[in-house]
Amino acid sequence: MRESPHLTSVASVAAAGSHLSLAVPKQRAAVARQLLYVARTPDETLIAHLKSRGWQVAAARSAHELGRLVKPDIACAGVVDLASFAPRDIGGLEASLRQQQIGWIALATNERLDDPLVRRLVRHYCFDFVKLPVAHATIDYLAGHAFGMVALCDPELPPPVSEAGDEEMVGTCEAMQQLFRTIRKVANTDASVFIAGESGTGKELTALAIHERSPRRKAPFTPINCGAIPHHLLQSELFGYERGAFTGANQRKIGRVEAADGGTLFLDEIGDLPLESQASLLRFLQEGKIERLGGRESIPVDVRIISATHVDLDGAMREGQFRADLFHRLCVLRLDEPPLRARGRDIEILAYHMLHKFKTDNARKIRGYTPSAIEALYNYNWPGNVRELINRVRRAIVMAENKLISADDLDLAGYTEQESMTLTQAREAAEKRAIEAALLRHRHRLNEAAVDLNVSRVTLYRLMGVHGLREPGSADDKGALPADGPARE
Repeated sequence: MRESPHLTSVASVAAAGSHLSLAVPKQRAAVARQLLYVARTPDETLIAHLKSRGWQVAAARSAHELGRLVKPDIACAGVVDLASFAPRDIGGLEASLRQQQIGWIALATNERLDDPLVRRLVRHYCFDFVKLPVAHATIDYLAGHAFGMVALCDPELPPPVSEAGDEEMVGTCEAMQQLFRTIRKVANTDASVFIAGESGTGKELTALAIHERSPRRKAPFTPINCGAIPHHLLQSELFGYERGAFTGANQRKIGRVEAADGGTLFLDEIGDLPLESQASLLRFLQEGKIERLGGRESIPVDVRIISATHVDLDGAMREGQFRADLFHRLCVLRLDEPPLRARGRDIEILAYHMLHKFKTDNARKIRGYTPSAIEALYNYNWPGNVRELINRVRRAIVMAENKLISADDLDLAGYTEQESMTLTQAREAAEKRAIEAALLRHRHRLNEAAVDLNVSRVTLYRLMGVHGLREPGSADDKGALPADGPARE
């Protein structure tokens, strides 16, 4: 099995254990991954390998040197070669190994592990251990996981988040950081917000995050799924009804719009709203008043509208299935939820977060994922997005028979590479994934995607053809480029 390109770049991986806020840290250059390497005789080839993987390595030859290198409140990974120290010197390392902001990986031999002191240090203070000799890539992989664990407690690093239940949102990729910044901007206005994105990406969580950061946060947040309510009941659900309005209306009922007075009304799957209800909603948005069914009184209601759908509303408007005037009322501010497949290392971060959240579903102490499981998580396309990831991880936790969740446990055994791959093939695959992710982030606007990838628009369009990412017979096949602005050479 080939080594996944993701397995040696896991600085952001986290088995999240604390609830962190959506607050996005001030923008700055990418944080260098710090690593402390402790060995009586440091392995220079290991140091060179770790530096090539983006680690900023500081080496120490003794407990005294290590004590001077440890910086309080700075998250970092640590590799300690216990086999290189004499038994009498190992006890002096304990004070530094105890540091909570360092995720330690221990290197040891079978002989050294026979020492009760070594076993205690590894058990109490190390994220993991490996027996020597071991491949440098394995040390890098484990150090990445250890760094991700302790990085959760570092306020200077991008905050991971949870995508489930009533908790907050998590994401470290640029698309999610941009979404967080946008949420904070739109929260302090009363303008209508439209959230676009595929099913399962967390649109309701985004709407709730906007509400909880707005001046309306003490008033109700009222969600309604327009696609889950029968069309003939939708009017009464939205606007309520008076007693006697129809058979069975034995008492007045307050509708969802009125119930959200002073707060936020979240209209999920707005694309499924029937045309007659679209007209009533448009009238309310224009006038700020409603009439209950069977009533004649105009009732003023002050709510903020947030709507969302996975439907292509541009296409629905062209086909006459959605009113353009309503869309422009709803879509004053637009947010786009990135699909999970475009979120890079967030896939692994979320997988570990869900493992930590639901690990009590299994009596065994599940510690993580096998390398093949991580590879499958990245290779799978995630049509169900975060919702599907949650379901697969929960099922795997229940079904797992070992301490590490496998690709089989996730029902993703078919998404691991069984055959060897040449370096050229690996580069082509990585290039295709990078182009796909950029196109998704920028909604197929070629100029912006090309700038993101640091290539010209001409080069990007050619590469899209090489990788089969554009339709046959498109403008380029006829000797022209799509007209989305001048090419950046």
